Amino acid sequence: MDWYMYLAVIAAGLFAGFVNTLAGSGSLITLPLLMFLGLPANVANGTNRIGVLVQSLVSSISFRKQKLYTVDEGLWMSVPAVAGALLGSLIAVRINERIMELMIGGLLIVMFFIILYKPEQWVRDHAHSAAMRRRWWVPVVFFFIGIYGGFIQAGVGFFLLGALVLGAGMGLTRANAHKVLIVAAMTTIALIVFILSDQVYYLYGIIIAIGQGIGGWLASRVAVSWGPKVVRIILLVAILASAVKLTGLFDVVVRLF
Repeated sequence: MDWYMYLAVIAAGLFAGFVNTLAGSGSLITLPLLMFLGLPANVANGTNRIGVLVQSLVSSISFRKQKLYTVDEGLWMSVPAVAGALLGSLIAVRINERIMELMIGGLLIVMFFIILYKPEQWVRDHAHSAAMRRRWWVPVVFFFIGIYGGFIQAGVGFFLLGALVLGAGMGLTRANAHKVLIVAAMTTIALIVFILSDQVYYLYGIIIAIGQGIGGWLASRVAVSWGPKVVRIILLVAILASAVKLTGLFDVVVRLF
């Protein structure tokens, strides 16, 4: 790989890490890139977890320093998500990926309109939503989100944010902080499974992780200063773009024009 390609991969990782931390679906950038570099889809799926893990660890440490989550809260939600991620990563090669993409794309469109219809749920400041609602069904939701995250990762941040804001009752800023902590825990177990299955290409994974780590750190700093209203707009744009990509609407539009 030429030297300028290394820079391009780091830049793509930086953008993906930034988007992943503030919203989600940065893997829709990094997964196609890794496959463009010549990796098989399953190896790209495993290799992608290195960057996601680094980005999530860096941003979660930054959020922790800003006192946006506690270990107790994080464990309560991370444990079922990790269990789901283990199951999802183990069955990753046994599910028709295209069918899942269409299902997730449809769900993202529904979430887009939920966020659009009830903006008050998403623009509260984290200081006004310190109490977390521990409903019995919320861990169940995190378990199923974990299955999807272990399977393919792309877009899992959207569903975590939905569960944290609408289920646990958090403001968007705190929800983002908890989201990256949960993703770090989920990705750790999934990455171990992919490593044991020999489906990780370390060179590309480390290079893209450099960019994602920087992007995650930057996003964790601006998430507070920009406020939930700006982050909500980014979230809406990212969800819509991901839904269009996953459902194939983008390819239809391209063919029409």
